[in-house]
Amino acid sequence: MTSQPPLPRYFANEPPLSHRSPNKQLIASLTHIVRAYPPDSRRPGGGLYHGPTSIAYLFFTLQEFYKDLEIEGYNMGTWCAAYLKTAQDAMRTFPGPDTQHCGISEDILCLLALSAASSKDAELVQEVCDYVEVVEEDGASNEWLYGRAGYLYLLRLMRASFADEAQIVQEINDTADEVIEAILASPRPFKWHGKAYVGAAHGIMGIITQIVLTRGDKYARDLESELGVLLSYQFDNSGNWPSSLPPGHDTLVQFCHGAPGIITSLESIKSYFPALQPRIEAAIAKGRKDVWQRGLLTKEPCLCHGIAGNALCLGKREEVEHFLSFITVGEIRAMDEDGMMERSERPDSLWGGEAGRAWSWAVVDLDLPRRFLGYNDL
Repeated sequence: MTSQPPLPRYFANEPPLSHRSPNKQLIASLTHIVRAYPPDSRRPGGGLYHGPTSIAYLFFTLQEFYKDLEIEGYNMGTWCAAYLKTAQDAMRTFPGPDTQHCGISEDILCLLALSAASSKDAELVQEVCDYVEVVEEDGASNEWLYGRAGYLYLLRLMRASFADEAQIVQEINDTADEVIEAILASPRPFKWHGKAYVGAAHGIMGIITQIVLTRGDKYARDLESELGVLLSYQFDNSGNWPSSLPPGHDTLVQFCHGAPGIITSLESIKSYFPALQPRIEAAIAKGRKDVWQRGLLTKEPCLCHGIAGNALCLGKREEVEHFLSFITVGEIRAMDEDGMMERSERPDSLWGGEAGRAWSWAVVDLDLPRRFLGYNDL
């Protein structure tokens, strides 16, 4: 019995440009989530990255923009509460934060931060801030998914809900400063599992981005030289970036490892680095050309390593909409049936599946800044 040859990483991006109604596809995507992956069927775990908390965070965010929209008879806030309850019911089974699990995938921190933001509960804010004693310990991970940089995002999530309460904002900022000082005191290059990653999920780009978006006015200057070095890692021929150092194969064009994550990061922090702006703009433009050529991935469309995320880093709206035309429920079903898609392990989730696709449709529908929910939207 012969085995099937591996799928290519991407398929050709050929004209003409395609287009779908973003609002119609958003509603279809949200409807698919609640029908195919109802709250009481979801496996707990995964924080804002995957699992019920990640879906709850999508609905929590969308309720601010779609106040009158109902999906299967219920509004965004009701669906948020339903998915969040699934995670809360399992809270006692979660091990809790430690030095290697304190980022946006850590369940206790994400539940507390999202609950604090949704209920405006100052005591929950204090609980999250108190975990700084764990987060700043020597040897803690620094990256976004599992480490200190992700903890900074959770602080921003709470800060956004308490923007009019100066004392709480100050407590959050003081906590962020402690974490940032610990990150900056860490040995270089930053490593995760023994490798010096470059990109958004595990590497220096993600760390710089979370620091700058959290306390850029205070710390951007300290990071300028490191960002300049990161820009120099861009491959001359393609415009992509290596996944880790020393630079090796130029193969991964996706948010977590490659140009898409670096492009969206640079777009969201470039105003803090005026001296580097010409280099940043040139790097973004060069990187976008590679995403346009190699960004229609055969992995199930998602934010982390799929078309849904790659679309958000493109420059022109018509290019974004063209990429998104490949992530409809019908297109995905057809790709799967044709054996042309590598299925996701978490097809419901914010970063690995349908919830992330819904976010991409909402960004285009509302003409929001093309940012990634849970990374640089705040």
